[in-house]
Amino acid sequence: MSHNLQGKTVIVTGASKGIGAATARAMVDAGAKVIAHYGGDRAGAESALADAKPDQAHLVQADFSDMHQVERFWSEAIEIAGKIDVLVNNAGIMRQSGGIADPIEQWDKVWQEAMAVNVHAPARLMRFAVQSWLDAGCGGAVIGIGSWVSTRGSSNPGAIAYAASKAAIAAATKTVARNHAADGILAYVIAPGVVRTRMSEESAARTGGEAAVTATLPMGEWVPPEEIADLAVYLAHGRARHLTGSTIDINGAAYIR
Repeated sequence: MSHNLQGKTVIVTGASKGIGAATARAMVDAGAKVIAHYGGDRAGAESALADAKPDQAHLVQADFSDMHQVERFWSEAIEIAGKIDVLVNNAGIMRQSGGIADPIEQWDKVWQEAMAVNVHAPARLMRFAVQSWLDAGCGGAVIGIGSWVSTRGSSNPGAIAYAASKAAIAAATKTVARNHAADGILAYVIAPGVVRTRMSEESAARTGGEAAVTATLPMGEWVPPEEIADLAVYLAHGRARHLTGSTIDINGAAYIR
């Protein structure tokens, strides 16, 4: 998809690897100014933005388990760009343990972390973004990178908190779409299936191995992160107004609903 995003400023969270890195790269290629969030892997985020023109891309670090750092991240983004046009809520965490059979201490730790990073942090950023658009009397777009596990559950028992957290932030994103469509504020959820990311590879290792997971996919292949990124660029353009509120599945026909 070829879309010109010049003049737009886009936040991409979790831009160090996987879907986030591919999305940050695609936004740069489309001409957007990109505020790229990273947690600990600065080198990964720098690599994703390697083709950016001078002053086109900016890196901002934050630990999204800490709401004070989330707020500081937003303030720095505004200081850099002045305004944000598109928020891509991609950053997330999925621990491979913390299921029902694990010790209660591990269960509690994983649930607390998943809710902080996967729900509270993106919801806080979405709140800041929507309020800024309402205050300015202008439109904007939130693109949430969700997961098919929010509707089908996870085959990894340790990912129960992850599945629940993805469902929670998806519902919050849809609520923004429903209540602010008349304000020109658009909100979408992209729900990928098995994407070629380190997170998916680690999950596959706990659910029979990569070959076993691939055998369940009609196309016999994992979704490339670049396909998610291309869709995010299309949605960021703002032409797909009547898609607002939608959950868009990208899973190669592995889950049809």
